[in-house]
Amino acid sequence: MKALILSAGQGTRLLPLTAEQPKCALPLCGRTLLEWQIDALRHNGVDEIVVVAGYRAEAVRRLLDHRYGKNAVAMIHNPFFEVADNLASCWIAREALKGDLLLINGDTLFEPGLVDRLLNPSPYPIVLARDHKPHYDDDDMKLILAADRLLAIGKQLPIDQVNGESIGMIRFFPEGARLFRETIERLMFEPASLQQWYLSVIHEIATRTAQVGTRSIHGCRWVEVDYPLDLKHAEAMVENWDWHRTAHSMKRAVTR
Repeated sequence: MKALILSAGQGTRLLPLTAEQPKCALPLCGRTLLEWQIDALRHNGVDEIVVVAGYRAEAVRRLLDHRYGKNAVAMIHNPFFEVADNLASCWIAREALKGDLLLINGDTLFEPGLVDRLLNPSPYPIVLARDHKPHYDDDDMKLILAADRLLAIGKQLPIDQVNGESIGMIRFFPEGARLFRETIERLMFEPASLQQWYLSVIHEIATRTAQVGTRSIHGCRWVEVDYPLDLKHAEAMVENWDWHRTAHSMKRAVTR
């Protein structure tokens, strides 16, 4: 199992906090957003991690080397982050889209138990993490489902048909990773794809095949960090986490 984290963007909606550092390097109670993600993955035994960086990529590289050791976490540079959306990041990192894989948005903060749910077996080669709530707003990445199967995903879906939202995390089994990669490679011949999210690829696959399922992570704690208020919610959430303290204590005990 490996993970690909898409962290190429600056996070302009968080300015001026991201004027000199990318969103993934914002501090949250002693760790950056990216460190919280990597630590939660490692807590679940996911040790092969690739980060796609763009804005201030050199700062991301320094952060990773300082915390985890030189080149212990792989990094791929997306130099087109200013002119293309995250579908281009997936294309640049397409060689990593193989085997058992977790694909994660760089602005999704999550607890380890959420990852654990996605690691369970599934009849679908592509499994989207989903949550639900009473009401959805324009910025939510909304879902239309038939039981656990994904029928459609997007921000502009008919609200009366919506019954879930994407949290920005997908589990791929080997066949699903192959299908995703091949679809990206085909779509990137079209100029409009530079302005698309990778979830548009998931939408296409879901509408023409029965290969995309979902798994509920309802009850697990997570937050998407887009605005200053989201950052405050993220800080409040990690302040109450104790799993990282237990892991740190165990690591010190083993070292001694």
